[in-house]
Amino acid sequence: MKSLENLRQIMAQLRDPKSGCPWDIKQNFSTIAPYTIEEAYEVADAIERHDMADLREELGDLLFQVVFHAQMAQEAGAFTLDDVISGICDKMERRHPHIYGTPKQIKAGAQAGAWEELKAVERAAKSTNDAAPSGILDGIAKTLPALKRAQKLQDRAARVGFDWPNLAPIFDKLDEEVAELKEAIAIPDNADNIMDEVGDLLFVCTNLARKLNVDAQGALRGTNQKFEHRFSWIEKRLNDQGKNPKDASLDEMESYWVEAKRRENP
Repeated sequence: MKSLENLRQIMAQLRDPKSGCPWDIKQNFSTIAPYTIEEAYEVADAIERHDMADLREELGDLLFQVVFHAQMAQEAGAFTLDDVISGICDKMERRHPHIYGTPKQIKAGAQAGAWEELKAVERAAKSTNDAAPSGILDGIAKTLPALKRAQKLQDRAARVGFDWPNLAPIFDKLDEEVAELKEAIAIPDNADNIMDEVGDLLFVCTNLARKLNVDAQGALRGTNQKFEHRFSWIEKRLNDQGKNPKDASLDEMESYWVEAKRRENP
């Protein structure tokens, strides 16, 4: 049975300046980061498809990315794979005082919201070592998918009271943003402003999802899948007639779209 140490040794060999793989040797953190993100999405895709065999393989690919970054960091004298493992172990123990804490903390048990409170304490402690003070929104990765990052930004701001009290003003804001987008569209050569207004509209929609305890990213992913399924039905129905979407009218495609919806909810 292979171990994490075997994987670390393979990675070290691949990066060996004299006998390693030329492609692996020339990589750096920036060039590998896109692959790391891609592998994380492939893990999520395997989970979505309930494919355990594929999930096992994708988790291995993602683990390899972690080892790759750790190897490059070790070469730079920054940290090692053992440091990564030690750090996450310490963090998990620190964030679960009801399991790993003092007898008093264990007896008290888990507290609602304690996880975020502990994270806030960690951010505050980290900021004392930085030149600039830590802000409320610091630490939210800029490389997150835009919808996911928007919801995290809103969550963080809401914790300090910067939030709408209920749904009514959010719907008002939606109407306002739609009106502003229509105004921007009416102005010739106004692409930048249109893009800005579309962004504002999406941000408010994300906030509405957050207030409804809906994961905006997950909701859109579900809608994407629904669209794919229904459009595939349109293609199938047209193909049965020896046609493709380019040959069909919008009304014809719309009728098959409605048919696809009915099939989902007979």
